[in-house]
Amino acid sequence: MGDKTEEPKQTNENLNVLVSTQAVIQEALNKLGYPEEVYELMKEPLRMLTVRIPVRMDDGSVKIFTGYRAQHNDAVGPTKGGIRFHPNVTEEEVKALSIWMSLKSGIVDLPYGGGKGGIVCDPREMSFRELERLSRGYVRAISQLVGPTKDIPAPDVFTNSQIMAWMMDEYSRIREFDSPGFITGKPIVLGGSHGRESATAKGVTICIREAAKKKGIELEGARVVIQGFGNAGSFLAKFMHDAGANVIGISDAYGALHDPDGLDIEYLLDRRDSFGTVTKLFKDTITNEQLLELDCDILVPAAIENQITAKNAHNIKAQIIVEAANGPTTMEATKILSERGILLVPDVLASAGGVTVSYFEWVQNNQGYYWSEEEVERKLEEIMVRSFENVYQTSHVRQVNMRLSAYMVGVRKLAEASRFRGWV
Repeated sequence: MGDKTEEPKQTNENLNVLVSTQAVIQEALNKLGYPEEVYELMKEPLRMLTVRIPVRMDDGSVKIFTGYRAQHNDAVGPTKGGIRFHPNVTEEEVKALSIWMSLKSGIVDLPYGGGKGGIVCDPREMSFRELERLSRGYVRAISQLVGPTKDIPAPDVFTNSQIMAWMMDEYSRIREFDSPGFITGKPIVLGGSHGRESATAKGVTICIREAAKKKGIELEGARVVIQGFGNAGSFLAKFMHDAGANVIGISDAYGALHDPDGLDIEYLLDRRDSFGTVTKLFKDTITNEQLLELDCDILVPAAIENQITAKNAHNIKAQIIVEAANGPTTMEATKILSERGILLVPDVLASAGGVTVSYFEWVQNNQGYYWSEEEVERKLEEIMVRSFENVYQTSHVRQVNMRLSAYMVGVRKLAEASRFRGWV
């Protein structure tokens, strides 16, 4: 019987993401006048669990997977955050992402701290049954630390409502009662919320609209470039198209498409596969690097980290950048763009629609009363507009860029809750 192990890969990139996140948190707390011990409490998760998950593969062999769960800070309430299945998941990345979840929850004023989970695996090379065994194994490994009032997982990179359903079922078996509030992003029939699947893109769309108003740009006819055509990117392309904007560029992992007159979004959505790839069907593609430097009004990085760097920040032609991905712009690039007068709406604000509707799902599960899609959208609109305005005004009053402003708004609630509890 073969024994195989899926080992985590430590990369400098993930360590850098954690270090740069910590640097902005420190700056935000300094600007707000908090003492050093508050930063010491905030810079790492309160709990970090590493688990080993044995899974019987379809060929009869056993493979051991490494999984993580970080709980950043639960001073405000239970921790909340996604679980990603990806070959490059590392402990540092999960820590950084849990801190971002805390900030997002603070920015949109939810009663949560941040959490995050991940399993080192490649779901694209696993069967349906193997994924189910892995999902259930992960829940068994972390079950004592999670729950509707402790830590509430959700979907993330390469996980979906089916995986959430298996995890909820496993947790309900362990606890011996039905626990829909243990996890969000579930199918509607198992207590999922209307509007959850498109929530991140909907939140980004609201931020684009509000940012365009600030810059005096009409959304109708505005030239939009979207990097990434996965869940967020594809919904976003549709929402922008529906709003009358001209989507002139999109990309996936294999390349990018560009048409200055506007792409046929309906056709591309129809042809994309489940992993969000569509460019392989075309001959005349450009690179992702070229896509970012296209002449446009609004640029939306909705793919992966570190796409806009000190190298290409001077070549960006957009007036507005709205980050739908996690950490697509480096700290140096943020500074360059800010000096160039480009309005950058940071990830912790722009992509907070997902956690907001996850919160709605948890509330609906806890009260056993479910809302219509219209009600969900109305509540999301209200929260995102208020949060955008709050971050925008803070950036003006404090004379800081939107990223630092968002971190200041996001970290204040955690710092205050920790202070009232007597932790610092």
